[in-house]
Amino acid sequence: MRRSEKWRGYPSDVLPLPVAEMDVTLAEPIREVLAAALELSDTGYPGLGPELGDALAAFAAGRWGWQLDPSSVIAAADVSVAAVELLRVLCRTGGGVVISPPVYPPFFGWVPEAGAQLIEVPLLPGDDGAWSLDLAGLERAFRDRPAAYLLCNPHNPVGRVHEPDELRELIRLATTYDVTIISDEIHAPLVLPGATFTPLQTLPGAAEVSVALASASKGWNLAGLKCAAIVPGSGRMRSLTEKLPVEMPLRIGHFGLLATVAAWTDGGPWLDELLVTLDDRRGLLGELLAERLPSVSWHPPQATYLAWLDCRAMGLGSAPAELFLDRGRVGLVPGPEFGAIGSGFVRLNFGTSREILDDATARMAAAIDVGARVTRG
Repeated sequence: MRRSEKWRGYPSDVLPLPVAEMDVTLAEPIREVLAAALELSDTGYPGLGPELGDALAAFAAGRWGWQLDPSSVIAAADVSVAAVELLRVLCRTGGGVVISPPVYPPFFGWVPEAGAQLIEVPLLPGDDGAWSLDLAGLERAFRDRPAAYLLCNPHNPVGRVHEPDELRELIRLATTYDVTIISDEIHAPLVLPGATFTPLQTLPGAAEVSVALASASKGWNLAGLKCAAIVPGSGRMRSLTEKLPVEMPLRIGHFGLLATVAAWTDGGPWLDELLVTLDDRRGLLGELLAERLPSVSWHPPQATYLAWLDCRAMGLGSAPAELFLDRGRVGLVPGPEFGAIGSGFVRLNFGTSREILDDATARMAAAIDVGARVTRG
């Protein structure tokens, strides 16, 4: 029986589709390296060498044409730890940190944890359900000289892969107003067919104002193994990372390091197959929603395995997730956890089997029907 958070957070009769963890078989290169370590009882502290930076640099160059310096890469336990520690350095003398809701819920906690003030500039919703950066709003916020902007690219939960022109303007604003961009690119390996990911640091001027955060945890389902990478841009950004706690790289997991290097080095074919599967699940979810939940609207994500579902037309109030859980026994993430702009939305994880998606949407449709009968009665 699987014992990760996804499978232990609800009673056994609930289909759990909230946590960003996929139902997949581990990639064979990762299985092999972990099995070999177990065979040798190699379960000690991580032995840090150049392999993490080398593996990321080779993967980034081959996948996205991103030529990064492997010697600049710094290990961290996960993207959350990396972001908080960077914010601590940036906010030592005070200042605000800008985020763009709806966004990954921990963003809201990272900022006060680092002792900074949270500044929200929500994404702009389009008429077609797509979302984009509010560049005019960001400029207004940047005029007050915040310490940093937390960029989520690809953006969780809306699945947006920010366009190069958007990112170029963001870089211009950060340069003009001296704002450091921390670019959370954890979902970058999960860009689906039809979209192209642009690493921020591949664009002119980005190296002078940004630090990128990368991990194999989402792309290869390795969140519990604890290993991520911090990639500073220019010398000025490297001077920033030199102020991070000396012991921070030592707090990664040994198995996380082994698995991450294996993923970036030999896990490409497995990832390619996964993206085909996720594209299939994305299409299936669209068909099931149209058939069973026509009042739920969504914009199919360009990346991730996360669907941002707009349930406001159903008249269920700010938290439709409660109805789906109580009456349908389907666990979803309530939209307000991603910010006030998420009221009336839910996030659904479609990184699962076709059978579970079929069952989940059938339960959700039945929950709405039961809820409507209860209301009428």
